[in-house]
Amino acid sequence: MTKDITCIVCPNGCTLHIDYEQSADHKIQVKAVTGYTCKRGLEYANQEMTDPKRTIASSVLVEGGEAPLVSVRTNGPIPKAKIFAVMAEIQKTTLQAPVKAGTVVLADVLGLGVDVIATKTVDGKILHK
Repeated sequence: MTKDITCIVCPNGCTLHIDYEQSADHKIQVKAVTGYTCKRGLEYANQEMTDPKRTIASSVLVEGGEAPLVSVRTNGPIPKAKIFAVMAEIQKTTLQAPVKAGTVVLADVLGLGVDVIATKTVDGKILHK
């Protein structure tokens, strides 16, 4: 079988042509990859076909903050099949202001070895008298 995908690793956006076989138990074995212009494209093609991963960016509610939300992201890629489960964990989370950029919001989310971290600072509300 063959599949064409666009590489997203670098700005070149190479069209990768992938020849692969799929076994009866749905495991994929990449036989050949063409169309890449750098080593990262070859690595991306193999990973995308055998174990696709993504990073997630989202937001978390902040109580008592100058803003109601803080942006968050995973600090590494997670299996594509786990995106919705990780998003469910993120949606259950509420933080108390202040929140500093780089704060670990969810450590080792779902045991995947990846943390969810805040990507900006949200200070507490300033109360005026």
